[in-house]
Amino acid sequence: MDDQWRHPTNSVPAQWYAIRSKANKEGPLYRELLARDYQVFFPQLQVNPVNPRSRKLVPYFPGYMFVHVNLEITGTAPLNRIPDAIGLVMFDDYVPPVAESLLRQIDRKLAAIAEAGGQTFFEIHPGDSIEITGGAFAGYEAVFEEHLQGEERVRILLKMLSDRYVPTIIHAGLVKKRGR
Repeated sequence: MDDQWRHPTNSVPAQWYAIRSKANKEGPLYRELLARDYQVFFPQLQVNPVNPRSRKLVPYFPGYMFVHVNLEITGTAPLNRIPDAIGLVMFDDYVPPVAESLLRQIDRKLAAIAEAGGQTFFEIHPGDSIEITGGAFAGYEAVFEEHLQGEERVRILLKMLSDRYVPTIIHAGLVKKRGR
């Protein structure tokens, strides 16, 4: 199994939980969690950016990763106070667990993308009909407008109510050409 599943040998019965990082601080948070002996799943997407100096691995869920912990033993405070963390995903005082089967599905999907050579964005051209595959607009249709030079973001025209299109900038890994 990949490094993204690294964990200590002294783990106790636990569940998976989503933890949020500060903007663009997923890597430092991941390393800090590992240094504190937490089991962490940090899904990353292999990309082929236009700029060869850009990162080749990007977070699959920008701002999020998953930690395996027994909250009855540790409580939430230690995780909410880690540098570069915003904290566990919570609803009032409830911290919803994430099914390990879902994380395994994500891992398999990322392995398939990596085996295919990574996510390439050249196959989408201006005017192409696309679908948003993740984030707040998952499932929405849009029209591809342009890949932003030197960034891993794209400008799209998001189809809203009454067939109105709203220009929006999102992470390039969250779009796919419709019909695939």
